[in-house]
Amino acid sequence: MKKLDVMATIKDGFAIALVNYVSLILTAVLYVLTVWIPYLNVGTTIAMASLPAEMAKGNVVNPLFIFDGKYRKNMGEFFILMALMGGAILIGFFFGIIPGLVLSIAWSFAAVLFVDKDMNALEALRESNRLTYGNKWRIFGATILVGIALGIITGIISALFNIGHVSWLMTIGTIINMIIDLCAAPAMLGIEASIYKQLTSGEIIEAAPAAPAAAPAPEAPKAEPEAPKAEKNAEKKAEK
Repeated sequence: MKKLDVMATIKDGFAIALVNYVSLILTAVLYVLTVWIPYLNVGTTIAMASLPAEMAKGNVVNPLFIFDGKYRKNMGEFFILMALMGGAILIGFFFGIIPGLVLSIAWSFAAVLFVDKDMNALEALRESNRLTYGNKWRIFGATILVGIALGIITGIISALFNIGHVSWLMTIGTIINMIIDLCAAPAMLGIEASIYKQLTSGEIIEAAPAAPAAAPAPEAPKAEPEAPKAEKNAEKKAEK
């Protein structure tokens, strides 16, 4: 099994997010505006869980797709899936952070597979574990690197705008951080879509090879040293 390339995956995830940025924002707005509507909110929540699969197809996501009735037909099975995942991961964390973390990564695509591949709860859990086998820490690395970078950026901005504890400066800093978070959320979804695309298709994106070093220019042929004048004079006399 080929291993995911962390940096190539992050780059591809950013490209996927850039294509879908506006549609993702509109999708999130529609979800927030309708999440209070009973029954409909179940379907939209399941649809939101399938976003990485929609983005992985290479098309721009249509924000209205979350209202498709097909996402409500298996809501009972979806609740079973969430209960199994949540309960097992919680038990894993009870036995230490690492078991819970490993389970959460192993089953991170179960909800996506449940919707995209029309699997039942147990099939989705098994398939997600199979797909992520051997790549769990690379999946974790791709997401944690972006999270660390985001944390550093927002931390620096907060520190700069909190100097002197001036209220209007602190407000500006908070707004800037909210905008950064708004930009980071699609990027995280894009990375998840890239990982899902690679694992389900088997086509692993590889980093571009470094350009080969330029070969040194060939040396100009050295001119033969001129014969001493005495030898040249002797040759001329011999010719005469």
